[in-house]
Amino acid sequence: MAEAAFSSIPPEDGKLLGVQSQPGTAAEKFTNAFLKSSLPQLKGEEIESMMLRQAVILQYARPNRTRGKKTKAKGLNAKERRELKVFQLKPEHQKYELFLPLHVLWKQYIIDLCNGLKPGSNPQTIQQKLLKADFHGAVLTVVRSKCPSYVGTTGILVQELKHVFKIITKEDRLKTIPKRNSVFSVEIGDFVTHIYGSKFELRSSERSAKKFKVRGTIDL
Repeated sequence: MAEAAFSSIPPEDGKLLGVQSQPGTAAEKFTNAFLKSSLPQLKGEEIESMMLRQAVILQYARPNRTRGKKTKAKGLNAKERRELKVFQLKPEHQKYELFLPLHVLWKQYIIDLCNGLKPGSNPQTIQQKLLKADFHGAVLTVVRSKCPSYVGTTGILVQELKHVFKIITKEDRLKTIPKRNSVFSVEIGDFVTHIYGSKFELRSSERSAKKFKVRGTIDL
């Protein structure tokens, strides 16, 4: 193997490869000079010892680059959101007809969530799903409230906060209804369900992970 490695290149192969075989002395000088330039930190004896014991990869190694820490975009806090009125619906957008397409999408979402809302469906199972559902786009009607002036108010839910529902009525009026001490009815096709606002005094994400005791009815 060693003889084959250090043997001279045949003339016909040299012409094909475009190289010329060097005599033994010239080849040795070139190899020593190349090793010294490639491994400047080692002496001649150390290079020879290394070549005898292990393979050396003579290639350029890229220096390790230290990656800088990526700064995450900081969101707005509650005070900044209030000052910028992020969650306030502009007067020109307080139109009942603007939210009718949202209501159509919500009805399809609830039907899919409840597996079709068939007459033989288990009311308690549906009630559990509704307690964890998103009601943006639903038509809510206040059927009971501690404040009598809220009773009978009907509209599309356009915004849900932790303690209140904001609904837009057919008269294009934005109403804020407290959840506590209020009972709402929701019509879904031929089904009518009643939900207790006290059960909804949570954020939607928190409500979806919470277990509730069913306290309501679903009527055909």
